[in-house]
Amino acid sequence: MRPVLQPFAIALLSTCLPVSYAQEGESIESVVTSLRPIVVSPDSSAWEDDRLTPPATVLTGEKMILKRRGTLGDMLEGEPGVHSDSFGGGASRPVIRGQTAPRVKVLSDGSEILDASMVSPDHVITADTGLAREIEILRGPSALLYGGGAIAGVVNVLDSKIPTEIPVGGVEGSIEMSAETAARERSGAIGISAGEGAVALRVEGARRRADDYRVPHWTERRVPNSNAESTSGSVGVSWVGSRGFLGAAYTYRQDVYGLPGHSHEYEDCHPHGPALHCGAHDHDLHDHDDDEHGHADHTPTAHVRSDRVDVRGELYDPFPGFTSLKFRGGHTNYRHEEREDGVPGTTFTNRGFDGRLELAHEPIGDWNGIVGMQAAQFDFASSGGSESFVPRSRTQTGGVFLLENYVLNDWRFEFGARHDWQRVTPDSRELPSYSGRTLSFSAGAVWNFTPGYSASASITRSHRMPDAQELYARGLHLATLTYEVGNPNLDKESATTFDFGIKRTEGDLQFAVNLYLSRINNYIYGNTLDQHDGFRLIEYTQQDSLFNGLEAEVSYRLTGSTVATVFGDYVRGRLKGGAGNLPRIPAARLGARVQYDRDSWAGFVEFVQVLRQKRVASFEEDSAGYGLLGAGVSYRGKLADTDYVFYLNGTNLLNRLGYNHVSFISREAPVRGRSVMAGVRVEF
Repeated sequence: MRPVLQPFAIALLSTCLPVSYAQEGESIESVVTSLRPIVVSPDSSAWEDDRLTPPATVLTGEKMILKRRGTLGDMLEGEPGVHSDSFGGGASRPVIRGQTAPRVKVLSDGSEILDASMVSPDHVITADTGLAREIEILRGPSALLYGGGAIAGVVNVLDSKIPTEIPVGGVEGSIEMSAETAARERSGAIGISAGEGAVALRVEGARRRADDYRVPHWTERRVPNSNAESTSGSVGVSWVGSRGFLGAAYTYRQDVYGLPGHSHEYEDCHPHGPALHCGAHDHDLHDHDDDEHGHADHTPTAHVRSDRVDVRGELYDPFPGFTSLKFRGGHTNYRHEEREDGVPGTTFTNRGFDGRLELAHEPIGDWNGIVGMQAAQFDFASSGGSESFVPRSRTQTGGVFLLENYVLNDWRFEFGARHDWQRVTPDSRELPSYSGRTLSFSAGAVWNFTPGYSASASITRSHRMPDAQELYARGLHLATLTYEVGNPNLDKESATTFDFGIKRTEGDLQFAVNLYLSRINNYIYGNTLDQHDGFRLIEYTQQDSLFNGLEAEVSYRLTGSTVATVFGDYVRGRLKGGAGNLPRIPAARLGARVQYDRDSWAGFVEFVQVLRQKRVASFEEDSAGYGLLGAGVSYRGKLADTDYVFYLNGTNLLNRLGYNHVSFISREAPVRGRSVMAGVRVEF
């Protein structure tokens, strides 16, 4: 076991020793029902969703089934304030309030996901959407629990690969299968849990395969090289007692997907100071013959393999003064290889581990909350090929945090603080190491000023330290058509974010409105120094920036089973001092939805208008608006002890051509055309 994980594991195991097995003659069912519920919400206090400041967004149940997609960004697209920087059919990342990685942190049940998705949008996030049972989107004070660098928010993907209880009846599980038309996609997932005595076993797997997806009214009928294929599986085992559980799981994932928009046309581009020199392109960009360079008709693909071991545990009443102890830890071995016609090119690797420990304390007066610590270390490298633009480096991080809440009559107050430290060491004597420390804090309040109504306000002061890519990058990045130059003198970012919200949660008329303003000092971004055709020379630099926006939803119950809703979101991102707009800021959206839910049937019809984005950065094109019509229907049933759901879901039913302004390859890979998905989920 890695040295940094040892103190976490020893602390957890030592506190688990007093936990007893079921006594002789006592049924497993009685032991299970005596357990407190396992809490996997943003914190161990299980604070209610509508009382957080601001509230979290949670996908679960049938809502998550209907939104299930092959990549995480595409699955979360359309949630309030959430967009996707899609990259064909194989990769996409969530964009929250106009920002994505590294300011959006993606976790697996609270643990770091050590892949390469933070480096580039063409790298898939290795959290499996087909096996997720719940997804949380956290903003504001609750996001501070997972790192001050999560300035925009946190996406926490919860799964069942490590059992937390003994199945009632000994065995339980689920099977889900679906098919989709636009990419002729076929997918399936299965998970089975079994247990006896105090030992529970979980086995699960998922498989997805999709062809190039179809788009309307475009130069080609389908987006070339947008195919995707993924396979994942895990085996987990837990020991479950009357006061908690301790378990481990091994998970593997393999992906093979195309990389649309990749072009070696600019492979000979390089900087001369602040100017970009592209060799033969300076004479005639379009007259040279690709065949002479060996790049004609090449098919670039990404081949990904991730092996991960997770350890999770939770113990109630571990020692005096504390009500629960929760541990999460993992070790990841990740490899991403880009190939041209099967020939290996650039290889990205990430190997590392992380550990996280949380303690919920007993009330101190009227105060409740948690304290905790976390640590991680990973070695990242890119080698071979033309895109090895990030040198090998080791990153070490650590943090301690505190989040407290206090209730006074109709008011609820939250206070949080976090101290982080980071060290980045490049594998080169010519490059300096980076080390830094930050202190972040948050404060918020919710006022339930009358039954069914609440108002909230919060302020978060958080910091993010630069990563290895921003510090040391130097070389071609063909996925984004850039030559990247890092800056080892970068300082930390400092963000001050204000959130204001009001909502009504009772009655026929309900609504929720959130306004936010985020000022980020020393904002790190890729400043374009020069451009040749569509290829840019960028240097990571810093300047103060400002983000502001809103998320709103108003619904009215027309009948006992029918609800009409209007909704929308908007974000503006710009550099201060009139220096211009930030790139790839999502366009505003307005939508209307009618939902029906009665007995075993549920359905919806929805129309979303994506507005034109004309507030663009330098060297960036406007994106025209487009409308998306969607509809779905599901039927829930029960046969003996088996629950099942049949569903049918359609997207872009008007078959409109649209360009996702957030995507780096929006012109090479437009929004997916008309698509219908049919599926079934069975739980037993």
